[in-house]
Amino acid sequence: MTVDTLQTQQQLIVRQRIRLMVNQYEIHAVSPDGAEAGLLAFAQQKRMAFKEQVTLYSDDTRTTPVLGFKARQVIDLGATYDVTDAKGAPIGLFKKNFKESLLRSTWHLEQPGYAEMIGRESNLVVAILRRFVDSLSWLPYHFEFLIGDRPAFSVIKKWGLRDRYVITIHDPQLDRRLVAAMAVALDALQSR
Repeated sequence: MTVDTLQTQQQLIVRQRIRLMVNQYEIHAVSPDGAEAGLLAFAQQKRMAFKEQVTLYSDDTRTTPVLGFKARQVIDLGATYDVTDAKGAPIGLFKKNFKESLLRSTWHLEQPGYAEMIGRESNLVVAILRRFVDSLSWLPYHFEFLIGDRPAFSVIKKWGLRDRYVITIHDPQLDRRLVAAMAVALDALQSR
């Protein structure tokens, strides 16, 4: 993947690979007919890390890092995650609002020079069911990220044997690297 290719995308598909000991994700472009197109990035959650960390690579050989996110704190109830490019330069950050997330998961996302985005689960009933009935954690969910009342992007978890997400980017000024990191984080960190 090149960053230039990623930045042109209006939609992304994120699929989780089923692995026993580690979370892995594929991020795909979307063709005009809505089907998965080429692989844009491959993500892997760092195993047994002291602080939560995920690196996104150009492909599944994991030789060329593209970006990553890492928790600032060890205890992650309301941890802040810094998103950086391959050289460690900041792209933005996100954090879960622990108090608001007790009923409906709420994330705050920041891109330098841009207004804060707030993402919430759209359906309160599904959010409550997923929290209080463990056997229903597979339920699909829908997150809307807003800048004020203006849509920034959305993440929709689809039905299936493995987790699959469709990300639609509404704001053309958003850094797609930050959006991709947040989409992966919604799966990797959502149950925390």
